[in-house]
Amino acid sequence: MRAAAVQLNSTAEKGRNVEVAERLVRAAAADGAELIVLPEKWTVLGDPDAARAGAERLDGPALTAAAGWARELGVHLVAGSIVEHSEDDRYANTCVLIDPSGEQVAVYRKIHMFDVDVGGVAYRESATEDPGEIVTAPLGDVELGMGICYDVRFPELMRILAIRGARIITLPSAFTRPTGSAHWEVLVRARAIENQLFMVAAGQIGKAPPHYESWGHSMIADPWGTVLAVAPDEECFVAADLDLEEQERVRGTLPALANRRPGVYEWPEVSEVTS
Repeated sequence: MRAAAVQLNSTAEKGRNVEVAERLVRAAAADGAELIVLPEKWTVLGDPDAARAGAERLDGPALTAAAGWARELGVHLVAGSIVEHSEDDRYANTCVLIDPSGEQVAVYRKIHMFDVDVGGVAYRESATEDPGEIVTAPLGDVELGMGICYDVRFPELMRILAIRGARIITLPSAFTRPTGSAHWEVLVRARAIENQLFMVAAGQIGKAPPHYESWGHSMIADPWGTVLAVAPDEECFVAADLDLEEQERVRGTLPALANRRPGVYEWPEVSEVTS
């Protein structure tokens, strides 16, 4: 299977973002990609007013357009994430898997809220967004696990996806430049290695108002932790062939997943970690 990660510099200009996304999705499909992943908040990345203005429901114009691309091109499209407008003026950071017939076959809402202070900026996603639940979905004969950006810092989630049968995890992202420069490659490769699966991580690049500066470096890593492709600092796509037979060999010769001992694992009493 050939997979592609699309890298964008999305801003508050929704029409322009969708136009560039379509161009790069088409280019990736022309390169032979069967699975194409868009980044986090590919339709709009901006201040709260821009996010509200660009929010839509699952039958909205951007996802409808994305379904048309998938159907026309005959690809599986992970439509990154959008700002989904839900009830009571609340939102979700929502990723949709669209199959080659243009059907929405899975919907994942980001579980872990990016409530952090980094690079002199305070991020509080939980102020406006609600979390979702764990999602895996069939990708032809292969099981796909779905995550979004900050989720990669939570190995519990990635392990559960693997235990549920995921052989590929897609990770639409908008990693900040300070965290990305320090942690992005390490985290993506670690999740691939420890779960012996492919990570297809599509990121945002560049600046967007009011304070966003994204790291980019969209990448694809294999079950051995080898980086198969990494994007330069521009809007583009990167692609790689995912060798599923090699994945079976890795899992067979170094059977870390099979050697787990869940019967002896016990979670400690819940405590508040403040530092």
